[in-house]
Formats: sequence, structure tokens, C-alpha cells
Amino acid sequence: MATIEHSEIVRASPERVFDLLRRVEDFADYSDLIRSIDRLGENRYRWHVRAVGMDWAFDVEVTDIDPPTVLAWESLEGVRNQGRYQLRAVPEGTEVSLTLSYDIRNRLMEKAVNKAAKPLVGKVSRQILERVEARLNA
Repeated sequence: MATIEHSEIVRASPERVFDLLRRVEDFADYSDLIRSIDRLGENRYRWHVRAVGMDWAFDVEVTDIDPPTVLAWESLEGVRNQGRYQLRAVPEGTEVSLTLSYDIRNRLMEKAVNKAAKPLVGKVSRQILERVEARLNA
């Protein structure tokens, strides 16, 4: 499994940041690459993403919720992945750290995705956190 990490400071309290991150279906509003997110049941979602020139869909279950510090998930179907947001109070607001691991079983596809994944995940993560911060400060 490949792992990507990204960290950013959001100028708001961990409680306020966590409250927005916890609304998983709203992530489609925070990134241009996330086409939509459908709620499948309690803590289960189907993500529709457009990345590396392809449409991807995967079902995810939120596996760990510890307000206001941890929100973690893992895929149930589709692209195998797991991720974790770790929030920590800092003088400037909240440090939000994302750890994302994924596994693509098609070798040709894996090469293309691995080459694009790190900058892509960094871009999406920055975009999400910038838009979360903008919403908090609106």
C-alpha cells in the first residue's frame, strides 16, 4: 500500500474544524475532483471522484470518530484505501494532518496513479482545508 501524508494549519478551533470534516457528504463542496458523495447508511458513503483522467467510485465507512481529534475511514468496495484526519490545537488554530493509504491492483494503472497521487492528494487536501477554513470564517 502506498501512503501519502499532508498537514496544514486551519485558523479555527479543533472543535469547529472537526464539525465540518465530520459532515462527509459535504466534501464534494470542498474539492473540484470530488464529483459527489452519496450517503449509504450510518457512517457509510459512496464517493465519486474524477482523477488522472478517470472516474473512480468507492464505498467508504467511517471507522473511528473521536471528536475533535480523529476522523478515520476505510474503503469497503472499489479503490482500496484508508485515511485518517488527526487534529491538534496549535497557537494559530488547528493543525490538520491527513494520512491516506491506497492500493491499486492493476499494475499499469498503479504506475500512473502513483506518479500523480502524491501531488494530487496534496492538492485535494489543501483545497478541502482551504474551503473548510473559508466556510468557518464566512
